[in-house]
Amino acid sequence: MSLWTVWRRMSSLISRSALHARKRALAKTLCYRALMVVITVLVAWAVVGDVSDAVNIGLVANVVKTITYYAYERLWDHVTWGVAETV
Repeated sequence: MSLWTVWRRMSSLISRSALHARKRALAKTLCYRALMVVITVLVAWAVVGDVSDAVNIGLVANVVKTITYYAYERLWDHVTWGVAETV
């Protein structure tokens, strides 16, 4: 297998436009936040010692962070700095 063939296969896996589609940004946001809810609840449970309080902390904190992250991603979709122009 030539180096060119390897490069083409690899670039097809990682190449995408610099501006994410809204659905992709939303999917990334929700998957990441689901993981973070679990981690936040576990840490809060270890700190406060009450499962109910830990769940409340985890849910509220992550709803706020999810909205913030999605807005941040959408904002960066409009920033062209550092993005190579395609010809």
